[in-house]
Amino acid sequence: MNFTKSIPPVILPAACLPNIEYFCWLFHAKESQVEIHETYPKQTCRNRYAILTSTGFRYLTVPVVKPDGNHTLTKDVLLDSSPLWKRIHWRTLESAYNKSPYFQYYSGEFSEIILNPPDLLLEFNLQLIRLCCNLLKFNPIIRMTELFEKEASYIDMRHKILDKKKPEYSTGISKLDPYIQVFSDRHPFIPNLSIVDLLFNLGPESVTYIEKHRPDPEMLITPGTPP
Repeated sequence: MNFTKSIPPVILPAACLPNIEYFCWLFHAKESQVEIHETYPKQTCRNRYAILTSTGFRYLTVPVVKPDGNHTLTKDVLLDSSPLWKRIHWRTLESAYNKSPYFQYYSGEFSEIILNPPDLLLEFNLQLIRLCCNLLKFNPIIRMTELFEKEASYIDMRHKILDKKKPEYSTGISKLDPYIQVFSDRHPFIPNLSIVDLLFNLGPESVTYIEKHRPDPEMLITPGTPP
């Protein structure tokens, strides 16, 4: 599917199964860079993602190892080698989405990556993003940063893909339309979860949903600086 690439290039954080907003930026920008030379910040979208379970909203966090301690760059962060977290993540995803319309169609490809991940967190994240793009039948231009620039020349979303107690939008998207989620009978709609929530619930219609929700760079309060 061809998107109207009317948004200037954007720089995004590395992200693990990122939220819907992330893909809206990724798909509508003329080009995207992923920041890999920053000093790795903890407790962000770089190693955790949000899903909806039978008990409500939940974060799943990927345990990591920082070879250079607090000076480790994002590109050098390793995945914890324990098999336990991999089984927990996949069982949680399976429990949350096995009754969704499209889980059975997509589950095999996701489980292969999650249960047999590479050594680096960055490669793990990129493999999952590539898979999601493939399922969405779109191939955006994604480049890795070559060095760290405090003041980015692109639209800077490195610290605006928010990751707090609940999913939130940056100031670049005002609203995401509701869709039927697995547990809509017991929980109100929660927007901007991981892209897997959209894929497992809407399947091929996910790409139309993303196409509809074009970010507006003019809504950003102070591009290039954290909120």
